[in-house]
Amino acid sequence: MNHTQSKALFTRAQERIPGGVNSPVRAFRGVGGDPVFFREAAGAWMTDVDGNRYVDLVGSWGPLILGHAYPPIVEAIIDAARRGTSYGAPHPGEVELAELICATVPSVEKVRLVSSGTEATVAAIRVARGFTGRDYILKFEGCFHGAGDPFLVKAGSGVETLGLPDSPGVPAALAKLTLTAPFNDIGAVERIFAEKGKEIACAIIEPVVGNMGVLIPKLNYLQELQALCQRYGVLLVLDEVMTGFRLARGGAQELYGLKPDLSTFAKVVGGGMPLGAYGGRRDIMAKVAPEGPVYQSGTLSGNPVAVAAGLACLKALAAPGTYARLEQISRALEEGLVAEAKAAGVPITLNRVGSMLTVFFCDTPVYDYASAKKADTARFSKFFHAMLHEGVYLPPSQFEAAFVSLAIGEPEVAHILAAARKAFRALG
Repeated sequence: MNHTQSKALFTRAQERIPGGVNSPVRAFRGVGGDPVFFREAAGAWMTDVDGNRYVDLVGSWGPLILGHAYPPIVEAIIDAARRGTSYGAPHPGEVELAELICATVPSVEKVRLVSSGTEATVAAIRVARGFTGRDYILKFEGCFHGAGDPFLVKAGSGVETLGLPDSPGVPAALAKLTLTAPFNDIGAVERIFAEKGKEIACAIIEPVVGNMGVLIPKLNYLQELQALCQRYGVLLVLDEVMTGFRLARGGAQELYGLKPDLSTFAKVVGGGMPLGAYGGRRDIMAKVAPEGPVYQSGTLSGNPVAVAAGLACLKALAAPGTYARLEQISRALEEGLVAEAKAAGVPITLNRVGSMLTVFFCDTPVYDYASAKKADTARFSKFFHAMLHEGVYLPPSQFEAAFVSLAIGEPEVAHILAAARKAFRALG
């Protein structure tokens, strides 16, 4: 494939943008080479600036569950923009979206709209501290909750891809208030709670980790974590920025039968536009200003264009059979990728929950930060570039989830598996 124009754009970008990209994992540091610049996308396909086409398994890192340029969403955006792109004042759409989120996710009794997943998780932590009067938080190794200061400790995602498990600029005093435990190790949580449980405001977790590659919770792990939180008065914050409205209509909490105290959302909830949300129990959310003393605000929060996209997306996902069809597509990809790797004699571990999946280049189970780190990143890099050459766009890091969209049909599945056959054979 020719990438002449992408290379030229990347050269220009590096002069004015740190690393040439506006989010670190886009820089291809985890796989080598230069990033591809795109000019347009529709359905399951993206076209780069050199005219090459790819089946997309990134989906803008999760939001595009319906595919690119989904017509009802595009129409909703255009219609809303014609009425004004921002009001800085309340409007009917944000009330409708708040009502729809609360009706879809039973644990959310009140919700505040924001503009990103990071904004949602940072606000949720502040509310948890304000509600409990406690300072410590507990997070889990490899979980990424956005680029907020409290979370850049053993954070996974692009932080791990770049070899930066912690970030300069985060004060040591603040980092000390973030406790960490291995994902899938309930004994570690019990030990931490026994020592500091009465000082911990909340435990925040990705129910299915997407930012260390996909890590699947062990049987009853999340339920046991919820019970421990209840015993110690620690609020459970379920970070559903990735999983919300993707793994099921009610998110991972529907899938696993959970009732968190607070939840955070972004990606799918905004239909591809910059929109996030956090919400939960009525008494906790009553602490948020102006109803309560915990301050949080945003000029573009509840933006009418973003809200219109979110409403169109969530309404489309309510159609009967939507998630069953998404599961069917995702299972076909999983089974096909495993079969192609086996035929080529390439050892892999494929983790999948619903429409989130990761191919780890190792032959042992991957269930936490330490086991994910055993994956052969050099081999993943070769696989990534081989797939890219065959017209399949994967996340450019071993430590990120791939996302399946409803725009992927039988032709796209066949295209992906044919590309994988060549890629695995090149590695075998």
